[in-house]
Amino acid sequence: MTKPKYSDIHFRFKFNGFHPSIDELKEIGYSLIKEGTLFEQAIGDFLLDWLDEKLVIEVKTSGSTGIPKSILLKKSQMVNSALATGDFFGLHPGDSALLCLPCDFIAGKMMLVRAMVLGLELDYVEPSSNPLEYNSNSYDFCAMVPLQLQKSLGQLKRIRIVLVGGASVSNALKKKVEHESTTIFETYGMTETITHVAVRKIHPIPPSVVETFFETLPGVTVSTDSRDCLIINAPNVCDDKVITNDLVHLISDTEFKWLGRYDNIINSGGVKLIPEQIETKLTQIISNRFFVTGFPDEKLGQKLVLLVEGEIDVETLSKKITELSSLEKYEVPKAIYNLPSFLETETGKIRRKENANLILS
Repeated sequence: MTKPKYSDIHFRFKFNGFHPSIDELKEIGYSLIKEGTLFEQAIGDFLLDWLDEKLVIEVKTSGSTGIPKSILLKKSQMVNSALATGDFFGLHPGDSALLCLPCDFIAGKMMLVRAMVLGLELDYVEPSSNPLEYNSNSYDFCAMVPLQLQKSLGQLKRIRIVLVGGASVSNALKKKVEHESTTIFETYGMTETITHVAVRKIHPIPPSVVETFFETLPGVTVSTDSRDCLIINAPNVCDDKVITNDLVHLISDTEFKWLGRYDNIINSGGVKLIPEQIETKLTQIISNRFFVTGFPDEKLGQKLVLLVEGEIDVETLSKKITELSSLEKYEVPKAIYNLPSFLETETGKIRRKENANLILS
């Protein structure tokens, strides 16, 4: 079977119920740019970029781990990514899909690419926290961020497979989806790897399974460096190996457990604390958005502190934390602060350093 080129639009592809030719798809792109809303203009921009003569496409990184930047991705590698996703999840021509992510970033763009390459029938809706609110259709496939998943509880039965990415899925949210019929996967990836290169099933999980791990997509292997950070070898979507700052426990060359970010590690009195591991435990008692970080301390070097978004009763919360049996003594925050609202990236991720600096300053 000949691998499709980026300029090949699958004959089963539909866009909001319409099966367009390449010329018609270009016309749709022009129309969306000229007459559409902001999110539709982003769709139009991408369609025209995808259908031009260039072999690469410029995309923006989200800025969650640094300053947002533009990088060039090969269209042929974006096709490879779409094929790997279709293979892993068993997507077939004629399956339906919903685009509810902004097309300013790679996750939204790749929903369009998957539809065009795999022959999916794609509908799009305005990106919002509750994308199923004004849409009564059923779908085989959809990608969401955790907030969208949470707001869609009770309506998820209309989607067969949901991918959740952009931020980690809290234990509290995993609990809430337990009664849903939808198959849900958490994704691992970044702009440089053309979205996900690994996924882990978070629902449904058999009662006998204690923990699930990230499993790589076809053609992807992983290893670690001297820091225990993940190295991704994905030759079909990346020319070079990608060395990340993600701390992992390697299960095999195709499986790993994500622990946290190397650049978030707190060294408190010689003890290395991984914020994400502590935050997982604190989700049991904190419903607001929050994170832990390290503040300068004369004795410890860094002390562990907790930052919570919105109004909180510090005394009550502090008592609950000390009573939390899963926390080790060195994992108990030395101080609790709150901010009315957190600073975010364009994609809604919390800017840890900037929010911490608001308190420090």
